[in-house]
Amino acid sequence: MKLLDLENPEVKLASKTDSNFVDLTAAHPRPLLKRSQWQTLNGQWKFAFDDQGKCVEPSDFSQWSHHIEVPYAPESTKSGINDHGFHPNCWYEREFETPPGDGRLLLHFGAVDYRARVWVNDKYIAEHEGGHTSFTLDITHALNDSGTTKVTVWAQDDPHDLAKPRGKQDWQLKPHSIWYPRTSGIWQTVWLERVGETYIGNLRWIPDCERWEIGFEAGLAGNLPTSGVQLKIKLSAGDRLLASDTYEVFNGEICRRIVLSDPGIDDCRNELLWSPEKPTLIDAQIQLWDKDRLLDEVQSYTAMRTVSIQRDRFMLNGRPYYLRLVLDQGYWPETLMTPPSDEALRRDVELVKAMGFNGVRKHQKIEDPRFLYWADVLGLLVWEEMPSAYRFTPKAVERMTREWTEIIKRDVSHPCIVAWVPFNESWGVPNLTETAAHRNYVLAMYHLTKTLDPTRPVIGNDGWESTDTDILAIHDYDRHPERLAHRYRPDIQISDLFERSRPGGRILTLDNYPHQGQPVMLTEFGGIAYAPLDQPNADQAWGYENCSNISELEMKYAALLETVNNIELFSGFCYTQLTDTFQEANGLLYGDRTPKFPIEAIRAATLSGQGLCTPTSC
Repeated sequence: MKLLDLENPEVKLASKTDSNFVDLTAAHPRPLLKRSQWQTLNGQWKFAFDDQGKCVEPSDFSQWSHHIEVPYAPESTKSGINDHGFHPNCWYEREFETPPGDGRLLLHFGAVDYRARVWVNDKYIAEHEGGHTSFTLDITHALNDSGTTKVTVWAQDDPHDLAKPRGKQDWQLKPHSIWYPRTSGIWQTVWLERVGETYIGNLRWIPDCERWEIGFEAGLAGNLPTSGVQLKIKLSAGDRLLASDTYEVFNGEICRRIVLSDPGIDDCRNELLWSPEKPTLIDAQIQLWDKDRLLDEVQSYTAMRTVSIQRDRFMLNGRPYYLRLVLDQGYWPETLMTPPSDEALRRDVELVKAMGFNGVRKHQKIEDPRFLYWADVLGLLVWEEMPSAYRFTPKAVERMTREWTEIIKRDVSHPCIVAWVPFNESWGVPNLTETAAHRNYVLAMYHLTKTLDPTRPVIGNDGWESTDTDILAIHDYDRHPERLAHRYRPDIQISDLFERSRPGGRILTLDNYPHQGQPVMLTEFGGIAYAPLDQPNADQAWGYENCSNISELEMKYAALLETVNNIELFSGFCYTQLTDTFQEANGLLYGDRTPKFPIEAIRAATLSGQGLCTPTSC
């Protein structure tokens, strides 16, 4: 498969920068808000475990025991540590040449699991909690005149704490069942950014195809001027200028609707719409001016794309759209949750599309923004799912609410994201059928998500035991296609299905929350493992059904997909799963992303049957 040119999307920006500051070979870690003055801090850092928790500040360390390759977690091979033991505390430190320039210096962390404290030149800066979200620190006040800067990070991640969002990270010493190795400490890019005294702190794009306009929100940061500040926005698609507007900024924020010229007929309108079949992006240049003085300049992008629910169908850009998703754990053998490279993320998107799928359900993981970037650029739908905690406590509720809010704020402007999933299979709320507090928690997160982003569907609890939800998502791993066809047959009474059917031994909807006509999707099924007995650790390979040879796997996948594609009740599906992931051997690809049988055969099976519509008709 031909890969895209990695350099083009980034070099256009980097060519305008100070080559002593920016890393021209790196992919920008925050593609929705890019500046020229930035520098990666990935690479070798000093590292040490502190299992007893005796150290409370950088001066407590007299000798560092290891070096680690950031941003790979110490449990990974690529980090150079490769330690899978229980280590609740670890420390990092790195010195670097202070980037030249005026204004303010920001230090960004893509993600640190689970809790982080940061010092700069031995001055305490701040603490952040939440293992899946980004955070930014202004470190200007801690710089000195030496020309070098030292950053020290303490990361605390209790491996036995089940009341924090941890996703698929195992709490046992060795991975078991469907859980994987832990990811502690820094696991996404660390980077620096030079900004002015006043700068653009955040952006949000809200497309509206019905009104043919784009909502735009921005917030300023730093030293906020009292008046006279203007924001200039230029939108373009290729060589075509769509809008060039200037707005006054009041009280450090702006909220405007940018009305585009309506081309008038469907063919012209469709040229600008984003979809997996034609992922047209709108480039944005944004400048912040104080009279005739340029305070800040950033590049971003958006798209004309709407998603909604109309009765029993998922709608993309106002048309019914059949979802063919694949469950994506987002792990790699040598790097765990951290992608080995930006090319690896792009390659995953290309492979998913080549296999006939039009989207992924990112399972129990908040993915690196670079994955979302490539999904935006190449056209792949994404269901974003909150990593679960496994205990219900007031602390667990507080942690999830805070982190989920940060996640939505970070990713809401990516056009590829078409659904939010706060809960999966009642994980963290195990007594939904009996306990009112558990039900109220799910309801609260559903409505909080709808409040923070009213433009996308929300699946309240993916799998079963649904309360309020925009899509009724069913997990059914029945290995017999004929039984699936019978269970969801055309003449089935919907009320009977939801009252009597118990895939996984769970009821599909809770009492007082009957099916109200929402789309029904089979969002986990299959899980067919290839586990030949003559391979190492074959007895540990896990799947919902095992095959001993590739021909059998190909035959069973084709039969299952043809059956599911022809079930009229479903408006989409999500097959388990994209890749083998440690002991789970039920991927269509091996862990190294090699297909188990030819891509063309996978694609033919994925696209078999009726479905609701084909890509050419949508």
